[in-house]
Amino acid sequence: MLGSQCPPYGALACRLWMTLLLLLALISTATAANVAVSGTTKYVEAATPDGQAVWLKDTRKPALYTQNFGDCLGSSLINVTRFDAAYYKDNMTVLFHLEGNTNVANESLMMYIGVFAYGEARFDLTFNPCSAQIYSLCPMNRSVPIEANGIIPVSDSDVAGIPPIALNIPDFEGQAILRIFANSTQSEVGCYSAVVTNGATFSHPAAVGTVLGIFTIVAIAASFATAIYGSHVPTTRTHYAHSLSVLVVFSVFHHIFFTGSLSVNWPSVLPAFWSNFAWSGGMIYSESMQNSVNQLIGSNKGNTSIVGAAGSGSAAEDLGGGYEISQIYKRSFSTLFRHDFNSLGHHLQQLRSVRLENHLAKRALANTTEGYDWYGTPVKPGLPLPGNFSGFAGTLAQENIPASNAFMTGFLWFLILLVLVAAAVVVFKWILEALIKYKQLNENRLTFFREHWLGYTAVAALRTTVIGFFMIVYLCLFQFTYKGSAGVTAIAALVFIVFFFGVFGLAGYACYYRLHSGSYAIKQDRMHFKSKKVLGFLPWVGLELESQRSEKTQARSFFVSMPWWGVHYVKEDAQQISVQHDEDYIKKFGWLAARFRRTRWWFFALWLTYEFVRACFYGGAAGHPMTQVFGLMAVEFIALIIIVKLRPFEGARLNALMVYLLGFSKVATLALSAAFDIRFNLARINTTVIGVVVIVIQGLLASATLLAIVFGAISSYMSVTRDREAFRPRQWEPYRQRYFAHLEKSAPDAPTVKPTTPMPEAPKEPYFRVASVRREPKIEDSDPDCIDPASSRTSVAPAPAIGSRTGSRRNSLHSAHMSSSNLPFGARSHRTSWSTRDFSGWQEAQHGSRSSNMMSGSRMHSKVSEGSLRDQTNHEQVRTPARSPGPDTPLEVRKQRNDKGKEKEAPLDERTSEEASA
Repeated sequence: MLGSQCPPYGALACRLWMTLLLLLALISTATAANVAVSGTTKYVEAATPDGQAVWLKDTRKPALYTQNFGDCLGSSLINVTRFDAAYYKDNMTVLFHLEGNTNVANESLMMYIGVFAYGEARFDLTFNPCSAQIYSLCPMNRSVPIEANGIIPVSDSDVAGIPPIALNIPDFEGQAILRIFANSTQSEVGCYSAVVTNGATFSHPAAVGTVLGIFTIVAIAASFATAIYGSHVPTTRTHYAHSLSVLVVFSVFHHIFFTGSLSVNWPSVLPAFWSNFAWSGGMIYSESMQNSVNQLIGSNKGNTSIVGAAGSGSAAEDLGGGYEISQIYKRSFSTLFRHDFNSLGHHLQQLRSVRLENHLAKRALANTTEGYDWYGTPVKPGLPLPGNFSGFAGTLAQENIPASNAFMTGFLWFLILLVLVAAAVVVFKWILEALIKYKQLNENRLTFFREHWLGYTAVAALRTTVIGFFMIVYLCLFQFTYKGSAGVTAIAALVFIVFFFGVFGLAGYACYYRLHSGSYAIKQDRMHFKSKKVLGFLPWVGLELESQRSEKTQARSFFVSMPWWGVHYVKEDAQQISVQHDEDYIKKFGWLAARFRRTRWWFFALWLTYEFVRACFYGGAAGHPMTQVFGLMAVEFIALIIIVKLRPFEGARLNALMVYLLGFSKVATLALSAAFDIRFNLARINTTVIGVVVIVIQGLLASATLLAIVFGAISSYMSVTRDREAFRPRQWEPYRQRYFAHLEKSAPDAPTVKPTTPMPEAPKEPYFRVASVRREPKIEDSDPDCIDPASSRTSVAPAPAIGSRTGSRRNSLHSAHMSSSNLPFGARSHRTSWSTRDFSGWQEAQHGSRSSNMMSGSRMHSKVSEGSLRDQTNHEQVRTPARSPGPDTPLEVRKQRNDKGKEKEAPLDERTSEEASA
């Protein structure tokens, strides 16, 4: 038809133009229809602060409004299917709406609406539904459906108790309580509580949870890539150890989310913040899964009050501070002024309620089929009352998961995760094979992984089990404490046995497999806690083992000392391969020990024990907040000190994240959580401030984890491209070389030796010095005939220092002694030959005719000899001792020896006298 209106030339252009006109006509028709529909939108009149009239949409967002609600009486005679209230600041009105039904035949009622913010009453109103034009409740009849709605105008004085910050602060903590009383019995027949919010919240699981999940997938991919790349197992282990551990990532997320399992009264900001991490703990809401779990559990939903929460459907008489029946059924106006002046304020409040009651107007709903856009729904059975965030039940309420369903929900999602991880490895292997088959990938790529893909699949499943160990053990123990369905409790017991004995059995076998090859022994030791200072002024606690003390004799003060044990070598095997180079051990147990240092390869056993103790306090002590808080604080503090001392990971980022940041966050969070116990009765405003501090600490920890994931992905990219010479981007090449150098330095795990400053060398000068000469005894030394007095006077003395005055005197004296012999310096004379003169002297000695000159020479020689001997003693020279006859020697022998000595001294005296005269 369009073509018939177009000329024969340019038919195609004409058809396109006519088509465009038709589309514009259709768009304008749809726009007109939308305008017509929007004309049904209702508007309300309001006044600006300067008195001008404005029209506002009836569907606009209120400043404060209610969401989900629950039964706070437990045996309400009214089944409320809808309850909502809202406060509009722009026109100063309060709107409410109530729908439900009842089985009561006929009953007149009184109604009470109270708004509470941060534990204090901010607004309340008591009215008769007949005076408020709520005819479905005047009187209440089972044949008439209940529908009560109205608009309550308020003034500034009426809402003065609501601070302006409450309209903007995230996760406003408030409750709107509706109480219904029967006039015939003057008792409460209905109670419903709804949470009040302003729309601002820390809870954004769709956005924040998705971002955290994407970062976690990046960490998993980076860790998996470093584990499968390469064929040399020790090299692959080194690069894998420096990638970011998925265990560390989930340890951070589990710490943040499962903090909410403490049985304390949390401020509303914390459960809202923790809901972003609920997926990491297996708390993911699925309607079909929850329905299946409900069928398994049945009607036995347990009691949330056991874990510190006020359950929906149970009596909570003290909710909102309770009530007094005398205030509900107030005295008549005629008796208003019969009381004293002290009750005047109370009666003025009654007058204000009467005034508001007379101004109640019926509310015109924005849409008769759907109703008010911001209303909530009744909470499901097993959930706590809205506005109550106590314990793990209050934390799970953000996900609409009852505490009775917590174990089955977490366990089912864990099984799904386990299957997905194993399937992902298998699918990745067959994708590689397909790419190789169609020539899209080199056949030599990832050969080791393709040959051992079944082992990688098993290792991935085991690693996932270790990551979920704390979560599953905690949920099992929580189920035991919660005492829900018997069938679910039996499943929890079976899962607990499998995980406890399975994981600890594998960890024990991994330790035994490594230790049985050498000679090891567990020796008892002691651990000492001592005070020290960090950064020179900050008090801190130091740790020292008794076996590592270098000065055991020195007294040291330790304020705590406890027994300890350690594994020591008894007989080290020189042929034993290091754990980092043991390919067989890495293939079998690398999923446990590959990321730890060479000397800390056993840390996985200590970590699993620590996680089990934490799970016992969180799950086994549920309902006992002080036991949980202070018990866990002691455990975390001791664990922080030990882990800081050990620094188990080989990678620096893992130590910084797991040891320092995570440890500090755990201790700080527990210390702040103690303030939330109801026995301290801390004001809710103050608890909110403390909760924001906890959010800041845990938020910084989560930010550091995401930053570590980014750097871990970069380092993993460098690791998987280590065989490529061309690296992109080129600007990162210096960082790549520095990273590889860091790997080579940290892999041996050798203690760092501080460089010592070398001593300055003395100037080298030519010199020759003999410090001492040692002479060994000879045969002739024992022969009395071979002893020459001259030889006893020769000695070898050390060279004196240059310029020494003492050395000059000793040198001159020694020269004088040496001049009495013709022998070289230090030489020893042999058997003496007798000359004619010596023989003549001997004959004269025999006849007793010794001349006086010879006697005097002998005395002179004796003095010189004594001086020489003293000099030799002072210089500690090696000398031959004088052989004088002892008292036991026979008289004839002694006389003969004395005569020989005198005969030998004569020639010496003559030579000495001649040399002296010369």
